[in-house]
Amino acid sequence: MTTSPLLVVENDPSDGPGRLGDWLTGAGLELDLVRPHAGDPLPADLAAHSGMLVLGGAQDAFATPDPATKTQWFPELSALMRTARQDRRPVLGVCLGGQLVARAFGGRVARAENGGDIGPRLVGKRDRAESDPLFGPMPLAPDVLQFHTDEVVLLPPDAVLLAASPRCPHEAFRVGDRVWGLQFHIECDKEMLAGWIAEDAERVAAIGWEPDELLERFVSVLDDVQEAWQPFAERFAAVVRGELTAGRPGLPILGADH
Repeated sequence: MTTSPLLVVENDPSDGPGRLGDWLTGAGLELDLVRPHAGDPLPADLAAHSGMLVLGGAQDAFATPDPATKTQWFPELSALMRTARQDRRPVLGVCLGGQLVARAFGGRVARAENGGDIGPRLVGKRDRAESDPLFGPMPLAPDVLQFHTDEVVLLPPDAVLLAASPRCPHEAFRVGDRVWGLQFHIECDKEMLAGWIAEDAERVAAIGWEPDELLERFVSVLDDVQEAWQPFAERFAAVVRGELTAGRPGLPILGADH
C-alpha cells in the first residue's frame, strides 16, 4: 500500500526538518514541505496527506496572530491539527510545534519562569510512556537538544504526560492516540545549532554559555540523540503507515487507517 505524503510545516526558515526529515524519508515516508513563513498556503485539510510534522521556530506560540511576528497562520495551523486528529492522521509537533499542539487542544503556553533552557540535556520518561507506541521502547533518560524560552505550562485536558525534566515539567505528551508534542529538539545538525547560537547570542551569554563551548557540547551528543531518536522517528513513520497503534508499543497491527 502506498502512503500519501507527510505534511511538514516549517514555521521558521532557521528550523527545517534536518536530521528528523532524513530519518523519516529513510523510513520510507515522502515529505511534503510547506513554508508558511515564506507565503506557502497550508492545505485546507489532510485528505492528500498521511499525517503532519510541525516544526519549531523563534515565534511565541501564544502571540497574537500578526504578520509582523510571522504568526498569522497559527490559527489556521491549529485548526488543521484538530482536523488531523478528527481524521485520525498522526501529528508530531517539535518545540514550537509541540507548544502549538498543546494550545490547539486546550493547553496553555507561557514564558518559562526559570528562563527556559539551552543546551544538551536528558529528559525522563514517565510511567505512562511505557504504553505509548513511540515512547515505550525509548531509554529511560534519552538525550535531547534544548533551545527554548517558552514552555507548556498546562497540558490539554486529555493529554498523557510522557516525559519531564527538572527544568520543564511537560517535555513530551500525547493527545488522544496519535498526536504527540515535544518541548525539545531532535532534528538539529551542527549547522542549524551554530546558526541559532549566533542569532541568539545575547540570550546564550545571559545563561552563561560561551558560544563555542555550547556548540561543542551540542555536537558531542548528536550521535546519542540519533541513537535514541532515529528509532523514534521510524516508529512514527510506522504509525503513519498504520503499522503501530497506541497502547501496544512496538507491536504491528494489520491494515492501515489511510
